[in-house]
Amino acid sequence: MLNLDNALDFKNFYQVLFDNEEIELGDSAQERLENSYNFLRDFSKNKIIYGVNTGFGPMAQYRVNDDDKIKLQLNLIRSHSTGAGAVMQPLYVKALMLARLNTLCLGKSGIHISIARTLIELINKNVTPVIFEHGGVGASGDLVQLAHLALVLIGEGEVIYESERAKTSDVFQKLDIPPAEIKIREGLAVMNGTSAMTGIGIVNLIYSKRLLNWSIFCSSVINEIVEAYDDHLSKELNSSKLHKGQQKIAENMRKHLKDSKLTRDRNDHLYANGADRNTFFKEKVQEYYSLRCVPQILGPVSDTLENSLKILIEEVNSANDNPIIDVETEHVYHGGNFHGDYVSLEMDKLRLAVTKTSMLAERQLNYLLNSKLNEILPPFVNMGKLGLNFGMQGAQFTAVSTTAENQMLSNSMYVHSIPNNNDNQDIVSMGANSANMTRKVIDNSFEVVSTELATIIQALYYLDFDDRLSSATRSKLGVLREIIPQIKEDRPLYEEIKDLKEYLKNNEAY
Repeated sequence: MLNLDNALDFKNFYQVLFDNEEIELGDSAQERLENSYNFLRDFSKNKIIYGVNTGFGPMAQYRVNDDDKIKLQLNLIRSHSTGAGAVMQPLYVKALMLARLNTLCLGKSGIHISIARTLIELINKNVTPVIFEHGGVGASGDLVQLAHLALVLIGEGEVIYESERAKTSDVFQKLDIPPAEIKIREGLAVMNGTSAMTGIGIVNLIYSKRLLNWSIFCSSVINEIVEAYDDHLSKELNSSKLHKGQQKIAENMRKHLKDSKLTRDRNDHLYANGADRNTFFKEKVQEYYSLRCVPQILGPVSDTLENSLKILIEEVNSANDNPIIDVETEHVYHGGNFHGDYVSLEMDKLRLAVTKTSMLAERQLNYLLNSKLNEILPPFVNMGKLGLNFGMQGAQFTAVSTTAENQMLSNSMYVHSIPNNNDNQDIVSMGANSANMTRKVIDNSFEVVSTELATIIQALYYLDFDDRLSSATRSKLGVLREIIPQIKEDRPLYEEIKDLKEYLKNNEAY
């Protein structure tokens, strides 16, 4: 059981999202919520506080009567439930819910405790609101996406439960979930924040880390396939550059290849036995960049992942609301903590890094398919009759097309601000857009890496030197070959590559 008394970390998100660990409020979190609510209830009497007794955004110049304060919150929720486009996948919505719950439990929003309790019920029972990908601009937070969350919390709208879309009221009745109570500013508190972009972003990071490890796996196996020299992965070479990511990638590849009988020591081939007397070397003195420069290419990806993880965990443990209720100083502070620039920029950077990962996979794939480059495999790793059969030829087109889409999607959302809301929101983050685009790029990249790995498997069938492969390669070879057996006679590959993609997304490389 995960207790919300303390800050959440990356592992906590994984436990709730993938292991379905349940959560509880905890004594400290409950105390923070009650103190914050009680303070705001008393403090807001005879004062003008944004979103408590005023309209919202440009309408904040209008005072709202005390008798209409609850209706004000309900109007905000209902009027902003205007999402469009595809329905977000439940996994990403669950991450959004956990992110919002955590920031509310900091006690900086003045909400009634029923908001937290209903959210916990939904998370623990795997009930996820119907939330759409298109909505908020990430300035007053993810207003539209979070409005759909708030709509469900008050017992309205729709949810996904047991893979079915249903009316919230029906599911609440079936599972005996009480709707949350609206008292002071609960609608605004749920909606004003960066939890949609942050929740999506954290799932993006989970998958990105897995994708990176599979890219390391593929790169290592290709080094075995071509019997590459091993000094480009050496500690000595890579420690002469001070980037931690590069050193980490090289170290991981060395671990993968430590007992391989295929990679070669340059001392045995080019530094001895009169090698200097040759005037032409049939075997390459150095490998192509997509094989030799993997630590330098994936190192920045690794460093970007780690930095993005740091920023997003800071964000999810922050009070990203407005105004901020501070019980300790007995004051209400108006500002812009709901602005999503931190997350938007990190998602842009992550999207660039993941796109580069797919570009590396596409180049390594091309190397394996082009017999004039690798000089050890038949064209397109075709083990049938050349001219009559096609091998992996058709699959390359899809990988190239998908990589090209990634390159286009890598353009920044962070700098695509469009003023709106009567120019009240005159510069915005577009953070949810950035996070959703990054999700698409990650999914695309799994497709490209799946095609690369399918080709690697075919190459290993052809070369037939399993007994010389590293134990790390052999540990996965059995299950991978079950997913995509040897191709001698042409057959449709789309289902097998799809199954391979699902395996990679749901299993670790190491």
